[in-house]
Amino acid sequence: MKTIYHTALAELGTVFDAVDESQIENAITAIAGAKKIAVYGVGREGLQMKGFAMRLFHLGLDVAVVGDMTVPHLGTGDLLIVSAGPGEFSTVKALMQVASRDGAKTLCFTAQPDGACPQMADHSVCIPAQTMANDTGGSVSVLPMGSLYEGAQYVLFEGMILRLRERLEVSPEAMRHNHTNLE
Repeated sequence: MKTIYHTALAELGTVFDAVDESQIENAITAIAGAKKIAVYGVGREGLQMKGFAMRLFHLGLDVAVVGDMTVPHLGTGDLLIVSAGPGEFSTVKALMQVASRDGAKTLCFTAQPDGACPQMADHSVCIPAQTMANDTGGSVSVLPMGSLYEGAQYVLFEGMILRLRERLEVSPEAMRHNHTNLE
């Protein structure tokens, strides 16, 4: 098992060596400037997006997960954050169209920057990792299917939270205070 762990960590390192830091900074700026934020993703990408939403909430931001009954209307000054690792999902594309139509900005995390969803987004961050769109052939991750992308999302999102915490001047104590007491 240790060989698998070390190989997976090395693969994550390779992903982060190739991430464009300017895209991350643009995403952080978009998030910090948004009035309201909604997040969406499908499958395991969706689980990562929910974790990101939780951390944004801990920072004190007005954030919701699409599909929950309390998602607000998004419009001018708001931001829809989506994940489309393979470049396009029909639901992601449809939600982006609605948000854009009503004046909200969109931010797309993807591994395929030439896909339909990142191409239509106002902001995008390419996480150059294997997804189910390219999990067969010669050079594949030790992790199955899209796990490398999803693992990279987790690490990237936590790093972005640290940068946002600094930019928004939120203390660790304030984040802890925003954590639920209903567990």
